[in-house]
Amino acid sequence: MPPHVATPTPKQLAVRERPRPPPPAVTAAEEQWVFTEEELLQAPSIVDGMSPEEEKNVRKKGFNFLYQVAVMLKLPQTTISTAAVFFNRFLMRQTLVAKNGFKPLHHYQIAATCLFLASKVEETTRKMKEFVVACVRVALKDPNRLVDEQTKDFWKWRDTILYNEDVILEVICFDLTVDSPYKIMYEMLKYYGVEHDKRLRNASWAFLNDSSMTQLCLLFSSRTIAAASLYCGARMAEVEFPDEDGKPWWEIQLVKIRDIRRACNIMVDIYEHVPPKDGERSIYVGLRTPEDADPLDAQTRLRSEQTPGSPNAVAGGIESAMSEQSLKRGRDGSEEHANGVSETNNGTDNSQDQDPGRDSKRPKREQNGAAEAAISLSVDASQEPAKPLQAKDATTPPENGTAHEDNVSEEGEVSE
Repeated sequence: MPPHVATPTPKQLAVRERPRPPPPAVTAAEEQWVFTEEELLQAPSIVDGMSPEEEKNVRKKGFNFLYQVAVMLKLPQTTISTAAVFFNRFLMRQTLVAKNGFKPLHHYQIAATCLFLASKVEETTRKMKEFVVACVRVALKDPNRLVDEQTKDFWKWRDTILYNEDVILEVICFDLTVDSPYKIMYEMLKYYGVEHDKRLRNASWAFLNDSSMTQLCLLFSSRTIAAASLYCGARMAEVEFPDEDGKPWWEIQLVKIRDIRRACNIMVDIYEHVPPKDGERSIYVGLRTPEDADPLDAQTRLRSEQTPGSPNAVAGGIESAMSEQSLKRGRDGSEEHANGVSETNNGTDNSQDQDPGRDSKRPKREQNGAAEAAISLSVDASQEPAKPLQAKDATTPPENGTAHEDNVSEEGEVSE
């Protein structure tokens, strides 16, 4: 199945403008929370003796608790993503290992407080009672448990969340500015006019949901994660984005292709061996790409020299190949028919009636099967190999004055 080309409508082209780089202050604030893979191995918990595998397992458990509470409270996915960013940033500044005179917070307590703080930042707050009840039910693994102000667990979780809110704000340096990758990804979809492509949108959205469970927010910026989700979704949905002024789409979106491929490979390493759900193919199947591969080989890019003239065409070479084949069929058919007419007319040569200034047409046969006229024109295929001959207007009468009812194209098909 040929890939689909993302072609914005004229109205979208008239109103859209190219993405602008974020302000330098915002970029600097986000870069201080971007680490390398070697720096992630120097997290405070790992330095204090916790193994990297155990530290990752603790992060997964904390996010799982956070996610279940958010689902119970019906919080949007943007709030979950922001809470996951706060949770991962906190663990890069605070240890989970107990020391002399220091008792660390439990990862459930950190996750609950980060979600409470994110609900304020994203303006999706819930009542304190509802929030505490959801945390108690998830922590006790009893979704139907009766929790009210008279229970001991209610006040324990309430005091924990309110007290640790100040602790988390201090550890993350009151840096609450998180550029949501969901918003950036949707702006990219609107830029190319494919926001209504359900398959592309769902695949990109699934990538962002899965990235919240990982440390991807500590390795890349929000724009890079959004571009990686679009790249993953475009490869699954077989969508290509055309170049602009000779630049690929990731340069237009201010992202490096190496970072996009690296982010996708990290997701592949995590979810490559996860069994598919409901029999559907995973979005990470066949997504692995070498980071140093040629950018010209990116499957989501439609280069300028390949850009089709119409949205329905896929590659420029297809139209040229079809034109050459149609010219060859037109010449062969005209020669065979000319030979048949000469034999029927007892060797009469009709080549003298040819007009080199007109296009070639095949004669139209009537009901009795007799041919009225044969007009042929030799075409030099070497001069214009990529342009098929155009059918003559139906209102133009032929040389003998007989008006034709139908227009016959070069490939022998009658155009209506």
